[in-house]
Amino acid sequence: MASVHQGRWTAEIEGDFVVFIIGARPSLRHPIKAIKDYGGKRGMGHMLQYLMAHPEKGMLGFQSFGLTNVQYWRSFEHLEAFAKDTDDPHLDVWRQYWKRVGKDARSGIWHETYLVRAGEYEAIYGNMPPTGLGKAARLVPVAESTMARQRLKGAARQG
Repeated sequence: MASVHQGRWTAEIEGDFVVFIIGARPSLRHPIKAIKDYGGKRGMGHMLQYLMAHPEKGMLGFQSFGLTNVQYWRSFEHLEAFAKDTDDPHLDVWRQYWKRVGKDARSGIWHETYLVRAGEYEAIYGNMPPTGLGKAARLVPVAESTMARQRLKGAARQG
């Protein structure tokens, strides 16, 4: 387990970035089919290992929460390129998924993509190991005098 950063910390990341959340709804009646539907050994776990071994692909980090994981990407272009590249491990698994379940609702999948502009996010960690964006970005101590509005630089200008 990662070591705890005692005190209050925040995540800093240069420039814009992307948050990609993806999850699955497997069939409880057909668990073996669900595992195959999601790619088996070539599924999400394999893809995440591949992406972390190839930082040039643009994934900055991820955090898994059971059947859902939150991914941080350098840009939408990186995410889109990974999704479409026939040499990367996503496209074939995606196509096979739709061949297997295209007319059968036994397994589900969902995702959400958020484009985050520089300075328009806040992340606070109190006595935590690197978590969420803090795993994908640089952790820095929070100054005692810094308030949420100051950390949300872009939102503060608009408010």
